[in-house]
Amino acid sequence: MRKQVQYRLLVVRLGAMGDILHALPAITALRKAHPTWKIDWAVEPRWLPLLSAEGDNPARDQSETRSETRPLVDQIHQVPTKVWAKRPFHRETWAEFGALRESLRARKYDGVLDLQGAIRSALVARMAGCRRIIGESAPRESPARWLFSERVKTIGKHVIEQDVELASAVAGDLLSPMAAALPVDFAAEEWCDRLEILKTAHWKALPIVLVHPGAGWGAKRWPAQRYGIVVEELSQRGAVVLVNAGPGEAGLAESVVTSANHDGTVIVSTLPQLIALTRRVSLVIGGDTGPLHLACALGKPVVGIYGPTDPARNGPYGTRFQVLRNPESQQDHTRREQPEAGLLTITPEDVVQAAAELMLADRQERLQRQTQQGRLADSESKSRVIRGKVKEGKPIEIEGTVDWGAQ
Repeated sequence: MRKQVQYRLLVVRLGAMGDILHALPAITALRKAHPTWKIDWAVEPRWLPLLSAEGDNPARDQSETRSETRPLVDQIHQVPTKVWAKRPFHRETWAEFGALRESLRARKYDGVLDLQGAIRSALVARMAGCRRIIGESAPRESPARWLFSERVKTIGKHVIEQDVELASAVAGDLLSPMAAALPVDFAAEEWCDRLEILKTAHWKALPIVLVHPGAGWGAKRWPAQRYGIVVEELSQRGAVVLVNAGPGEAGLAESVVTSANHDGTVIVSTLPQLIALTRRVSLVIGGDTGPLHLACALGKPVVGIYGPTDPARNGPYGTRFQVLRNPESQQDHTRREQPEAGLLTITPEDVVQAAAELMLADRQERLQRQTQQGRLADSESKSRVIRGKVKEGKPIEIEGTVDWGAQ
């Protein structure tokens, strides 16, 4: 199979945002190992911008014209399972279901890789009519394993490592995670270039911090008032702080800015615009959410505020980060409305401390790199003493040069 130039593979990872981002390093590695393969993806329509820029026709095979706007996959199958679940017996649902089945079978796949491990994703994999369906031996929804023709036992702790093991099984490769190939949406890039607050930050050489107060459910959501304290403190230290408002979260973002005495700025963006915006920031702060994993995929330093989810499995990966989590927090995916008890033990001071450490480390790394290149600029900077606790809980004191104006 290693020599099969025209192998046709379907990747099934329908959602959600963070899960698709976790799958991208594995498929990016697979694409590099097999550049001539036809690699398609089945995904929920709302997450299409993670694979292709708006304006591209997802149904068109771009294997001959792969570009920045769709760097990884050749054809995309949109699978609106959320919509179908709301109207399962509607005539339109059955028509769309049949059209999907027809388009999947027309591609004549040699293999299907299910990276979701759910019954619905396994059923989509089966719709392709392919004899070879690869999935995890212990998937998230255990009945799904009986729909796989090949079951792979994974040993990696992090979900990215598990996805790489599954992708390695397609052709017997020994793959390693690679930086995710995300599309460039030029309309979204232009939108960012027009934002006055970004122009001002660039002109004044100020760092940009992006804060994501939202979360998939209440137990993972750190209080808005605490985010507000962090926003106010970082703003007073000279950073430009943006508060992201995801779908239906404008009120939450506004309450954060209100708690910060209006020191931050609410940013309402589409997913393509969020990708473009994240490319331009210096640091990202948030809980276990898709936007935090987007920052990791783009190599941005992150502060992760974790409660009931396990950062060893779902945490930041492939970038500089600090995760704050109470060791007493228990892994629990129950959709509770109230914040998990351990999450509430994390203070705004802890988050500011972690952010300052990351900014300092990032600054020191850039200075070292500039020194090695013989291009160290003679610039003024401010000395600052940082006191606090690292995530292991050991008291530290760092004295160094922190230039909040460095990007």
